[in-house]
This record gives sequence, structure tokens and C-alpha cells, in this order.
Amino acid sequence: MEETKYNGPEMSRKKLFVLLLTAALILTLFLTRSRCTDQSETVGEEDVAVAPPEEQYLYISPFDSLFRLYADSICDWKMLAAIAYVESKFDTSARSYRGAQGLMQIMPATYRHTLAKLGVSDTMAQNVELDIRVAVRYMNDLGKLFSFINEKERINYILGSYNGGSNHIFDAMRIARKNGINRYSWSSLSPVLSSLSDPEVYNDSVCQYGSFDATETLNYVRNVTRKYNEYKSRDLMFRAFEKLAENNKE
Repeated sequence: MEETKYNGPEMSRKKLFVLLLTAALILTLFLTRSRCTDQSETVGEEDVAVAPPEEQYLYISPFDSLFRLYADSICDWKMLAAIAYVESKFDTSARSYRGAQGLMQIMPATYRHTLAKLGVSDTMAQNVELDIRVAVRYMNDLGKLFSFINEKERINYILGSYNGGSNHIFDAMRIARKNGINRYSWSSLSPVLSSLSDPEVYNDSVCQYGSFDATETLNYVRNVTRKYNEYKSRDLMFRAFEKLAENNKE
């Protein structure tokens, strides 16, 4: 018999590696859940109070329940967790060299101003829940400033402003507009932000807030986005495992 040859596209080594790694992770999670289930079945029924099933979530930090409580359309809870990780590594006592404080690293002036908007009395006492509430409200306020930018791009402008202040972002947008650069695209705006440390740029009449070193801000946006994508991937894996475990019970 003549040998049949496959003439279709070959799978790259990278894709094959990703598929194998994904399968291995799912299998590992499934086996771990199975062991946990087997162990729980050895406990006497009289020793266990059966509780109604609750929705399970990916564990990221000790503050996940608060992230989920205050998450909204701009900041889903994994985005809040990503910001907290990059800002403070989940350290509620963190303090930056600029004076930003707490889990979400809010500057004192911004903290007090946002507290007033929330109708909360002025306090700088360490309060994780207030830190998260203030961060969400502040990001919503920034979202309104950039409401004219499409939703996919807007989060970059919000994150950039969260770190470096919206004034410098708008300066870069004015410079971009003057030079015919797409100011509505973060990838196009980033080089303009970097140029704000150049006297020839920040001395331009359209630049209202002077020199700005955008290195930290651009890295911040990249790092938060990377961490957020990591959390989303882990959550998808977690959901896949939960569904697999649920189907296994049926």
C-alpha cells in the first residue's frame, strides 16, 4: 500500500509546547482536586457540617474578597489585584519615596480629595478597604477624563495617569496632535511621553506642565498589564479545572 503523507500545516514546536504544558497543568490540578476529594470522604459524616456550595474563585491575595466587592466595569477584581501587586506587592504598610502609602499606593493629597468625594471623613489611618475604595473611585474619575478614547485603549491612559498624573499624559497628547501623531493610541503616544524629558519638547508652548521622565510610568503600564494578563490566564485555567471537576462528579 502506498504510504499516505500529510500535506497540511505543521504545528510549530512553540504551539506544541504550549498545548502540552496546558494539558499537564490541567491534569495536575485535576489530580490534586481528586486527592482532596478522596481525603474529605474519609471523614465521618457526623464530623462534617454540610454547607451549601459556594462559587469558587482563583486565589491571588488575602484581599481578593475586597477586590471583588469593589470591582466595577473599569476595574475588574483581577486588575485591582494586578495594581496592588505592582504598587506594593500586597504590603499594606508600603510607602514610596514620593510619599504614596498603603496597598494601592495613593498619594496623601489624592487620598484625602477622593475620600471627600466618597463622603468619608478625612483620615489617613491605614485601612485596606478604604485604600481599595479610593483606588477604584480615582480610576473611575480618570476614566471620565479619557472617556473620548476607545475602551480597549482607555485603560492604558488610566494606568499611566494613576502612576504619573493625567497632566503629563495630556501634555503628551497635545504634543502628539501638533506633530500629527495618533494621540488616541498608547503605543503611538508612548514615544511622545518619553520625549517630555527633552527641553525642546517640554518648552513647547503646548506643553503646560514641564519636564517629565516617563520611564517609570511606561514601565508601570507594561507591568500592570502583564500581571493582569497573567491573572486572567490563571483564572481561565482555574475555571476550566472547576468545570472539569464538576463534570467528573456527574
